[in-house]
Amino acid sequence: MRITGGKLKGRVIKCPDGVIRPAMDRMRESVFAILGDLDGKSWLDLFSGSGTIAIEAVSRGSTDVELCEKDKIKVKTVLDNVSIAEKECGVKIQCHFMPVEYFIKRCKRSFDYIFFDPPFPYKFHEQLVLKAEQAGLLNEGGMIMVHRPEEHFMSEKIGSLVRTDQRVYGRSIVDFYSYAKTEENKENK
Repeated sequence: MRITGGKLKGRVIKCPDGVIRPAMDRMRESVFAILGDLDGKSWLDLFSGSGTIAIEAVSRGSTDVELCEKDKIKVKTVLDNVSIAEKECGVKIQCHFMPVEYFIKRCKRSFDYIFFDPPFPYKFHEQLVLKAEQAGLLNEGGMIMVHRPEEHFMSEKIGSLVRTDQRVYGRSIVDFYSYAKTEENKENK
């Protein structure tokens, strides 16, 4: 796996032992191109696997990045990958090794971007997005992205979030959710 853009473009990332389905380079490059400038933005990478998405965010300018991965087999590889990114970019990546569901319950802050990349057999995508939204994990004007297989349906609206974009990469889909614009919001802009 390689970082597709930013300061660390071309840098090879180690793949950990255990079950992993790394996000395709093409998909990662496309998602980050859609988002544009990440300078100074906060990022949360859930179901992090090797840490590649968090590292890609740092490489592209995010300065406040956290990741969460529950598989203890992946800890050493994630920490090795993250330490290289931290040294080269000067940004600390906060790592949490616990179930994502537990992290969402106890997290007391919010982020500009949240990327969910659960294992493909995972079936609770919508419930998790709703819990993150209800817990206040997403900043106003922020975006939640969910990487999922095509056979797992996602609603147009989840809580106060609406799907603003959807991209298909083979049998993978990435859904983009933001807060719904209300009439009051439109008048104040």
